Amino acid sequence: MKILVPVKRVIDYNVKVRVKSDGTGVDLANVKMSMNPFDEIAVEEAVRLKEAGIASEVVAVSCGLAACQETLRTALAIGADRAILVETDAELQPLAVAKLMQALAAKESPQLVIFGKQAIDDDANQTGQMFAALMGWPQATFASKIAIADGCATVTREVDGGLETVELKLPAAITTDLRLNEPRYATLPNIMKAKKKPLDTLTPADLGVDVAPRLATLKVVEPPKRAGGAKVADVKELVAKLKNEAKVI
Repeated sequence: MKILVPVKRVIDYNVKVRVKSDGTGVDLANVKMSMNPFDEIAVEEAVRLKEAGIASEVVAVSCGLAACQETLRTALAIGADRAILVETDAELQPLAVAKLMQALAAKESPQLVIFGKQAIDDDANQTGQMFAALMGWPQATFASKIAIADGCATVTREVDGGLETVELKLPAAITTDLRLNEPRYATLPNIMKAKKKPLDTLTPADLGVDVAPRLATLKVVEPPKRAGGAKVADVKELVAKLKNEAKVI
């Protein structure tokens, strides 16, 4: 069984994000970038399935700038067998990435595609679902446990009311939640081995996909600073503040 795992290069989760002074976007100059944490979980799960003898090959995929090769090398160091970079300077939105993955799935014929449930930069939580719809595949989102047997995937999902278990016929698409696993650290020997693993580069034109943005960002602003708290003497003063200052009643 072949598994595809898309990975995204994002601002490291430890970095404080700053908005550009002109409000056109987020400042990326001299900012540490890393693999999206949910994608790390997806790579780890794919590698574990391979180590269990369920999967035969794990292919990491990234779409974006040439610098995404660094993110792919990280996936290779964790345990992916090879990588594919779809290189483009265009702003990639969820639908474009889903279409690129659809084209790659047609080319690679995987039995399973494991996505991180969302990227921590745009928090869209759309790509996995869009991909499954384009492919006509069954999907399970927010997975906290995955078991593969007899051509089916049994997935425990995290839902608002607790947990839900579903069974999917392969091929299928799954998106990972935080509690699925804890990604391993890439060891130095594996980082060195990753440099020798194959990494192919394609373009959206090679895959016949139009990645032109459908949405335009008009302005980016930082959230307003939170006002300090204050003590009130009695209920009457509290109601007055809620009515006159907070204007919630």
